[in-house]
Amino acid sequence: MEGNYIAQTLNISGNNGATEITGPLKNIDTLNDLLSVLTTFLYPLASVILLFVLIWGGYDFLMSRGESDKVESGKAKITSGIIGFVLLMLSYVITRVIGFITGTGNGIL
Repeated sequence: MEGNYIAQTLNISGNNGATEITGPLKNIDTLNDLLSVLTTFLYPLASVILLFVLIWGGYDFLMSRGESDKVESGKAKITSGIIGFVLLMLSYVITRVIGFITGTGNGIL
């Protein structure tokens, strides 16, 4: 068996001609490129998780029937979800600013 196992391009010849399969890391040369690819996947996923955490916390809050422990549990879930999402956004901004300062990135936008 011959070939590159970590190759980003694979050419397969068959009856219908040659087919090229490219890997997900083909155009990633720097850390900034890797962060850009990860953020296109992670931020929508984090938004969906935040939505579910807010729904879960809201459900606990509404179904508490005035019990202080359950009210606090619902509030804590909502607060934790929002704080986590804000920290995720701040980490993105901080890494982009550091990349801009060190010259490895394009800045925040």
